[in-house]
Amino acid sequence: MGTLTKKQLIEKISARTRIPRTETRLVVQEFLDQIILELKRGHRVEFRDFGVFEVRIRGERTAQNPKTLAQVRVPARRAVRFKMGRLMRESVATEPKPAPDARADHAPTPDVVTVGTRAGKSRV
Repeated sequence: MGTLTKKQLIEKISARTRIPRTETRLVVQEFLDQIILELKRGHRVEFRDFGVFEVRIRGERTAQNPKTLAQVRVPARRAVRFKMGRLMRESVATEPKPAPDARADHAPTPDVVTVGTRAGKSRV
């Protein structure tokens, strides 16, 4: 199982939308900054079918230091919780498709991105 970094995500978005990488980076960073800002204000951030981010208060508790076995007070704190939306839950539940074989005899088909416009949908 691999990891997708922010840099790789920016590269993928830039390639699929044909928006320059520098502009894509600014948009992705602003998107993330806005999510953080809203969570900091205590607001829920909801993306239909994707999921919901919300801040929860984790109560104060007593823990134990494993080395000394001493009881330690852990103060209450705010933590971000993410709950998957329907489409993400369904997508993650299915088996991933195998990676395409690089040695395949057929030429790869270009990806088509559908974006919403005022007049309807447009293919990019």
